Amino acid sequence: MRLKTVSFSTPKENILFDDVLLEFAEQQKAPETLRFWESNQLFVVLGKTSKIEDDVFVELARKDNVSILRRSSGGGTVLQGQGCLNFSLILSKNYHPDLQTIRRSYQFILRKIVVALGSLGVLAEWRSISDIVLKNTDQKISGNAQKRAKNFILHHGTILYDFNLSLIEKYLKMPKVYPDYRANRSHADFVSSVQIRCDDIQRAIAEQFSISLKEEDLSVDEEYHLKELCKKRLECIL
Repeated sequence: MRLKTVSFSTPKENILFDDVLLEFAEQQKAPETLRFWESNQLFVVLGKTSKIEDDVFVELARKDNVSILRRSSGGGTVLQGQGCLNFSLILSKNYHPDLQTIRRSYQFILRKIVVALGSLGVLAEWRSISDIVLKNTDQKISGNAQKRAKNFILHHGTILYDFNLSLIEKYLKMPKVYPDYRANRSHADFVSSVQIRCDDIQRAIAEQFSISLKEEDLSVDEEYHLKELCKKRLECIL
């Protein structure tokens, strides 16, 4: 598996580059990949079918110049920015039988993330179907979503480690649909973060996957296809 640590200057590039990686894997132009990235800008990103009016305080976000984007994967609406580490996985269904079904794929991947966090002293556990929580408080520290292609899946995940949690309640509404374990808790009561260095989190996660190659730059093909996708996907910004 390839480890690719690449962050971009704009939220749009950060979101769309994962789609480039998935497309290249499907075309047999790239191997399985683990990518880490983090945005230096605050922005909102909706899941593929999320409704902006249900999830976001739109007028306030626009007043504060907080971009609102839509990603190609499912899952709910989240706030991104500094202190929120993103990990993206491009994984082969053929290599990993556990990826054939959605539930098993989340279990397969997120248990590895739980083990990684455990190695850093964080007592966490998987909450079906796509969350990781602190074991003692049931507070969410990681949200996840997937886009499933023919031969590969794209798995997005976040880990809050030094994020200004008060901003979540400022820009995001209480979701209309939420897991039972949330128990109607507000964002402030439901979400938490881990007090660990970002580099340590990345190292621990990478150790859970078979990394054979490390890259920190884009190839010529990746750069070209990202630019082309940014031109085509103007609608990803709302």
